Amino acid sequence: MKILLMLSVVPDTTSKINFTDNDTRFDKTGIQFVINPHDEFGLTKAMQIKEKTGAELHVVHVGVQANESVIRKTLAIGADKAFRIDTDPQDSFYTAVQLAEFLKDKDYDLIIAGRESIDYNGGMVPGMVAAMTGMRFINAVIGLELNGTEAMVDREIEGGKETLQTTLPLIIGGQKGLVKEEELRIPNMRGIMMARKKPLEVLSPVDAPVVTEYLKFEKPPAKSAVKLVDKDNLDELIDLLHNEAKVI
Repeated sequence: MKILLMLSVVPDTTSKINFTDNDTRFDKTGIQFVINPHDEFGLTKAMQIKEKTGAELHVVHVGVQANESVIRKTLAIGADKAFRIDTDPQDSFYTAVQLAEFLKDKDYDLIIAGRESIDYNGGMVPGMVAAMTGMRFINAVIGLELNGTEAMVDREIEGGKETLQTTLPLIIGGQKGLVKEEELRIPNMRGIMMARKKPLEVLSPVDAPVVTEYLKFEKPPAKSAVKLVDKDNLDELIDLLHNEAKVI
């Protein structure tokens, strides 16, 4: 079996976010980048399948050279080989075209992506790749069991979950719940040393249109000061909730 993780690299949630060029571009200065959290669940699930079945695990990322340290982390955790498509992704469609072109001559049985990346939260890339390649796709996946070429998939839906049965090859958009949080992997020293010897192949991008234009980014408004109300003054609390906060 061959598994592919489609890796997204995102800013650490503790990073301070700023914008440049009249608030039309994200400022990457001083930003720490990490594996997209939804992808972390997918990576751990892929490692569990690899350890159980002896599968081969590859990683592909559309991005710039500066992201290679994050890609190497997936190799240190246990991926066998990585590919970096050497371009700065401009939007979801552009990224999906690069990944679909990469897959044209490949024979992966299972392709795992995150449901969405936590920076732009578009949630479109894995579905677009599936449409471009004609592969089956299930999103919001919180459970996956394989039996040969059969896949039993649990996905989150509004108010609960549904269980689907399908066959490989398959693309899934994983999320929290695909594995338990305590099962998430971190590289150990042996893995870090081995990752230095694992192949990371750099590929040229294909021509693709950029169909999205970012007009302006805005930060959320600063939180207002907190008003404290005496615990015995319920009338004042109700008045503030009704007339000021307007939540009742």
